[in-house]
Amino acid sequence: MSNDLRSWFVTFPNDGKVATSTGGWYLISWYWYVLLAFVDVQGNYFVNKAFQFSSITSVTLLDCCTLVWVIFLTWLFLGTKYSLWQFLGAAVCVSGLCLVLLSDSGVGGGGGSNPVLGDALVIAGTCFFSLSNVGEEFCVKKVSRVEVLAMFGLFGMLVSLIEMVMFELKNFESISWSPKVVLSFAGYGISGFIFNSLTPLVLQASGATLFNLSLLTSDMWAVVIRVFLYNQKVDWLYYVSFLFIGVGLVIYSKSEKHSNELPQPENDNLDQSYQLLAEEAVQVES
Repeated sequence: MSNDLRSWFVTFPNDGKVATSTGGWYLISWYWYVLLAFVDVQGNYFVNKAFQFSSITSVTLLDCCTLVWVIFLTWLFLGTKYSLWQFLGAAVCVSGLCLVLLSDSGVGGGGGSNPVLGDALVIAGTCFFSLSNVGEEFCVKKVSRVEVLAMFGLFGMLVSLIEMVMFELKNFESISWSPKVVLSFAGYGISGFIFNSLTPLVLQASGATLFNLSLLTSDMWAVVIRVFLYNQKVDWLYYVSFLFIGVGLVIYSKSEKHSNELPQPENDNLDQSYQLLAEEAVQVES
């Protein structure tokens, strides 16, 4: 939970300054942002917690369930229509991910202290992740992504802080601080800031489904780190999986133009909306 707090804490101060320059008026009610921030924090918490009980192979495998939930939710709530080619591209990507996990399991990996509990936490986390991704996609395609970043950063930080005090305070106090631990915390916070800042851009441009398909490549980069940082060998299936995921992304992105997603907001219309809100604020003050 403290990891989530660092990510959200560094996101809000950098983006909130720009959002409040619109006069403090937001086009989406604040309680929707609270709800989306809550489900996003739960997704991060459950998946991170799962690593304590299950193996990295099981967590990564089950984490790809987010893609299935996202496809269903975007079809149900956003009216996204998927072609057979897009389903094929998604299937090829998931096949490539399975090859990565097969390669990883061949090298090694323990079963964890309580794999059933760990797997349940991952599945719960993927449900929250998919709700967060689809909700954020809806927001960035309706309003300014700066507003989304600022409000997500604010309420995500508050939710993370409250839950850290409630559930993880003792664990946080028991940390033996050292330069290595501080650098690890700082690295996670910086990476979380970059990830949360770029997520609205990707969701606005491509949607939640392609966003989660692209995240499948993170498992391959984890293998790269194992090779060059930890000097561990990988199976030849890794290289085949890289090809599978790359081909799957190409197939999906090439056929994406046939999908019927929410139209992206035009800058002029968005600016006019903020201008009208600002004019109303001036009239109220006068």
